[in-house]
Amino acid sequence: MTAARAGRPGARRRLLPQLIVDVGAPIALFYVLRGLGASTFAALLAGAVLPVATAGVYWLRDRRLEGMAAFMAVVMLLGLAVSLISGGTRFMLARDGWVTAAAGLCFLGSIRARRPLAYLGARPLLEGRFRSDGTPWEALWADEPAFRRIWRISTAIWGIALLADAIARIIISYTLPVDVVPGLGGLLWPVTMVLLQLVNGVYYRAAGLWRMTSGYGRRPAEAAAEAEAVSSAASVVSAVSTRRLRQRSDATSERSGGERSGGE
Repeated sequence: MTAARAGRPGARRRLLPQLIVDVGAPIALFYVLRGLGASTFAALLAGAVLPVATAGVYWLRDRRLEGMAAFMAVVMLLGLAVSLISGGTRFMLARDGWVTAAAGLCFLGSIRARRPLAYLGARPLLEGRFRSDGTPWEALWADEPAFRRIWRISTAIWGIALLADAIARIIISYTLPVDVVPGLGGLLWPVTMVLLQLVNGVYYRAAGLWRMTSGYGRRPAEAAAEAEAVSSAASVVSAVSTRRLRQRSDATSERSGGERSGGE
């Protein structure tokens, strides 16, 4: 994914076209260069440079990398670094597998971070736009333990899925014919992404994420705070009422005592 564009407001609508360009263009460039007689290593290296160059152009335009966009930029640079390591053609073919494994480990490592990667990636795409009552996600994060748990589990799902994808890529890279690997590896991306979206979608619904973001039901923290406020208000009203009754009783007693003294 083009890193500089991942965090922009319209990113959700452009996600599929971006994926096609960022994944499809390097593969197409590989086969074009191979057809022109370039070596496998040179064609793979050109395919690794292309997405990094594209991300650089958009960063120069926007001057901003946030959340998942910054993560994707690091992944792209890591991919380029792996490409420059002299490890032979098979190692070069397995590049996406090594980088995907590193990405999966980053997801798993962020589970207990201040904000996990799945949350950082989803927030620019969904906050305030999809099934939302306008409550900021940071407020939900602060007040809702269930909301935090959902994003930590989702991050674990991403990490495990990316590691499984990485293992498949490495196996393919070292066992199949050289010219078959880039195309098959490109097809593996949409399969992984679609499965991830399906699994996460089912989990989000079952865990009640959309109920929370839509404002349905009473949130535990808010309900407790409201109950405490009502209880405090009731105590104040009761104390004021009691004090007024005592004042009235004392005033009545004083008047009665004055009347008896006057009669005598």
